[in-house]
Amino acid sequence: MGSPPPDNSGSNPWSGQSPYQGYGAEPPGQGPGTGPPPGWGYGTEPPIRLGGRWRRLFAGVLDLVIVGIISSPFSYDTVNTVWETTKNVLVRVPVQNTLLAGLIGFLYYWLLTAFWNGQTLGKKLFGLRVVDVSGRRVGVGQAAIRELVAWVLYATCCLGWINLAFILFTRRKQAIHDMAARTLVVDS
Repeated sequence: MGSPPPDNSGSNPWSGQSPYQGYGAEPPGQGPGTGPPPGWGYGTEPPIRLGGRWRRLFAGVLDLVIVGIISSPFSYDTVNTVWETTKNVLVRVPVQNTLLAGLIGFLYYWLLTAFWNGQTLGKKLFGLRVVDVSGRRVGVGQAAIRELVAWVLYATCCLGWINLAFILFTRRKQAIHDMAARTLVVDS
């Protein structure tokens, strides 16, 4: 009588090896005719190639330039004239439309990621796309969470830099916003 197979439930899902491989048994509920469609079963996942850090950086810079161009009409300083009641004079107050420019940026990243195969223009040009951690297309809500977390971190002092630094030090090259939304940036 042999010993039971080791518990591999924490095994690396990206290694392409099934935790059941080599034990002569299908995983529970995975007999012939059941389970995931061909190509997505245990041990048969297509290898997911994570997007390169440099390409991700250059795609991000290109996307920032595009968002800057699109939002530039809304990011200039305007002047509102307000009546100063204590002095009985009109006062000119500079107002920058930063909120509107930020909303345009959020919508750019969110809508393109959610509805254009997980790609912004920069990611498309550099051969990258956003997928969920299982390799499937990212959902609308998932893309919204990803961008909302990213924008909150970027708007909070230097947390945006810490967010990006996670890409350098995590095994799956995930920033904090990727971890929060359970997404990966992969080669397309």
